[in-house]
Amino acid sequence: MALEAADPGAQAVPVRVRFSPSPTGNPHVGMIRTALFNWAFARHHQGTFVFRIEDTDAARDSESSYTALVDSLRWLGLTWDEGPGVGGPFGPYRQSERGEIYGRIAAQLLAAGHAYECFCTPEELEADRDRAKAEHRAPGYGRTCRHLTQDQITAHRVANRSSVLRFAMPDHDITWDDLVRGPVTFRPEFVPDYVIMRANGDPLYPLVNPADDALMDITHVLRGEDLLSSTPRQIAMHAALADIGVGSGVSPRFGHLPYVMGQGNRKLSKRDPESSLLMYRELGFLPEGLLNYLALLGWSPGDDQEFFSLQQMAEWFDISRVNASPARFDVKKATAINADWIRHLQPSELNERLLPYLQEAGLVSNPPTGQEQAVLEQALPLVAERLEVLTQAVDMLAFLLVDDEAFAIADDQWEFLDDAATATLTAALISLASLSTWTAADIQASLRAALVEDMGLKPKHAFTPLRIAITGRRVSPPLFESMEILGRNVCVARLTAAANR
Repeated sequence: MALEAADPGAQAVPVRVRFSPSPTGNPHVGMIRTALFNWAFARHHQGTFVFRIEDTDAARDSESSYTALVDSLRWLGLTWDEGPGVGGPFGPYRQSERGEIYGRIAAQLLAAGHAYECFCTPEELEADRDRAKAEHRAPGYGRTCRHLTQDQITAHRVANRSSVLRFAMPDHDITWDDLVRGPVTFRPEFVPDYVIMRANGDPLYPLVNPADDALMDITHVLRGEDLLSSTPRQIAMHAALADIGVGSGVSPRFGHLPYVMGQGNRKLSKRDPESSLLMYRELGFLPEGLLNYLALLGWSPGDDQEFFSLQQMAEWFDISRVNASPARFDVKKATAINADWIRHLQPSELNERLLPYLQEAGLVSNPPTGQEQAVLEQALPLVAERLEVLTQAVDMLAFLLVDDEAFAIADDQWEFLDDAATATLTAALISLASLSTWTAADIQASLRAALVEDMGLKPKHAFTPLRIAITGRRVSPPLFESMEILGRNVCVARLTAAANR
């Protein structure tokens, strides 16, 4: 008969989900998408979001990766109810600190007949795979050691053969109703007995992951589609764990989220530059903007709604609306949504978000001086509509914040300051000298009268040399408003320097 995962929801069990990454390398957007969906599912059902670290691979895990994971979740605002730094009733929440627990469970599984010692050598395993291929059988372990007698086991030990611990898979189909993909069935020949503990006693993922889920009362597992093939093993393991009294006896409901695709119609990997979460943070993506976009990778609230907050996502999140088809990561789309979120910020909040980037560039003191803060308060409304990421503000605002000695016209802009431009700049200086008040409106009116009306220049030809002289480049925040912020003395000095080059 088929072994099927039970539905804890039918028993009104409080929802408990987990995000359980391995601390290897830097956090990537696919991983964060998984965390986001679990967080939203928990919040939607007033459940518990557990943050668990699967760090049993000493060769690949690193403390720096662990720190980056924790810091990234905090930066994103994906707060956890149980886990590192928070605690909880099922700790510790790092698998590297739970070795005794796994050893005890492995011994219980062995004693109950759910696991067995395997003494096969690498050469014997390779020969087994070759026979399966020749006989057109499904690849996988041929259960050579599954029914060893005690005498055979003793003989292997006398011969100093090392052994791993394998889980004894059931001989029937394993079926579950996937929360995303619907009914899924695996036949037993495609799910061979698998190793749960190395010869040195180190526990492996197929044991520690379901063991922790059982011990921590996890009710729903939302994870990437790449882990779909491990699910029948884990459902079987949950049944075995229940038999030995570990956990509640109920297997979690599983939902496998669609792949996130990158360039070239292939799965986005850690090696792809666009997958790096830290890159987006360094570029100046807002957490709100990035999470908003990641939410749309496989899920939609409906009604073509694409702009929403984290809180709104939690309110609207329905796992049935997750699409099983792969989702493509589009940097341009992510950037556009981030730009929408920048425009959504209040000026004071935008100022606060920008300060770290401006300070890192050496444009603003820490804390800002009164003069610097005054400039920012006037300038930010000029650039807010133009920003797609926060780092762009560094180039946009630099000409307003540097002193006279540090200001420079970009090298590739001098070619536009020819003799005709010099005449334009000279006329502009004469026009501005007669201004009694220094406001954007007055500056614009005076320059337009002198350059457009009197000299007959088209606005493009009239104001481009001025923009370069004032800002250092042809593309900048609004010219006249920028000139008002800089003040008369600075503007006259820059125009004079450009005219006398």
